[in-house]
Amino acid sequence: MSSLEFSQQAMAHLRADTPGVSQVIHLNNAGAALMPEVVGNAVLKYIRHEMKYGGYETAEKFRSKIDLAYDHIAHYLSCSPSEIAICENATTAWDQAFLSIPLESKDEILCSAAEYASNYIPFLQLAKRTGVQIRTIPNNEYGQVDINALERLINDRVKLIAITHVPTNGGLVNPACKIGQIAKRHQVWYLLDACQSVGQMPLNVREIGCDFLSATSRKYLRGPRGVGFLFARQETTGSLEPIILDLHAASWKSEQEYEIRADARKYENWETNLSGVVGLGAAVGYMLDIGIDRIWARIQLLADYLRSRLSTVPGVRVHDLGKTKCGIVSFSSPRDALELKKLLNEGSINVSVIHPSHTLIDMQSRGLGHLIRASVHYYNTEEEIDTFIEYLKHVV
Repeated sequence: MSSLEFSQQAMAHLRADTPGVSQVIHLNNAGAALMPEVVGNAVLKYIRHEMKYGGYETAEKFRSKIDLAYDHIAHYLSCSPSEIAICENATTAWDQAFLSIPLESKDEILCSAAEYASNYIPFLQLAKRTGVQIRTIPNNEYGQVDINALERLINDRVKLIAITHVPTNGGLVNPACKIGQIAKRHQVWYLLDACQSVGQMPLNVREIGCDFLSATSRKYLRGPRGVGFLFARQETTGSLEPIILDLHAASWKSEQEYEIRADARKYENWETNLSGVVGLGAAVGYMLDIGIDRIWARIQLLADYLRSRLSTVPGVRVHDLGKTKCGIVSFSSPRDALELKKLLNEGSINVSVIHPSHTLIDMQSRGLGHLIRASVHYYNTEEEIDTFIEYLKHVV
């Protein structure tokens, strides 16, 4: 057996750690994965203590657990804990990073064709306010960012490359490291949305070369909702000023003066969901104990198996892109996607629906409507996929 494979005993242990697998076949891990018991217990322990002893007192009591979240994230991303900010969610983390980058009229932002709506809308807001230009990088024959086309688009006006690493639809993994090499060579800011790659695959921000990386807790990390984080490279972002500051992010020095803190926590707010931070730390620690290389190998194996089984369902068409594919599998069928999701839910099978407006440029260019997204994780099994396929055949 390969060191990357999960033995039957290991799978039994992982599924025993995940109470939800006895209730549903959960194929919505790119939406929100099932929490392992250790994560849920960490959150509940914090809240119970807060109920008995108070919020401020509990924060002091759990300070080592809170700090451990920063250490675990930094270990996973191969950076310093001082380069990690923990935020209310990934959108806040991304927005704080984006809005701190000094962009002016006629500056250009380069993004991928599969950008997520919550990223592209702020581009449009800034363009409306300041006159910055937004340009979409063409795809290559695999449907991912074309590195050669990106190189050709670079000019003196390009100030930011903002990429969604793993888009919400299509299954592809954009070439983050190659993009980083171009950004560094041309001294262009590089912001990477890693919401759906964090917890699914190995990530090393030194190798990627991004200035910022944003992510959420609830997806492949298997953490609680309502918490996310931001990596901010100290060498390149240390002089930037976040759009929102408070007494945590800065110190009030005089009637006319404040001083921003030197580390990435300047992107945080003082008031935050600390039970979620503790849960996030537990989730990343759980992932590190399993091993991200093993997780990534297992996810790819299951996703490939799912794609092959979907090919046996009459009328179903898989719409995944990319030379490297991940655990997100998107498909259409003769039935309306929203209706099909409801029928699957009635059979205790969780999937999600991709709305065309969520990745508007990509979906319109491919002429796609609503799609079903089935996203696997390492705790899923081939037997669950087989059950899903048989049920799908029945309802389609």
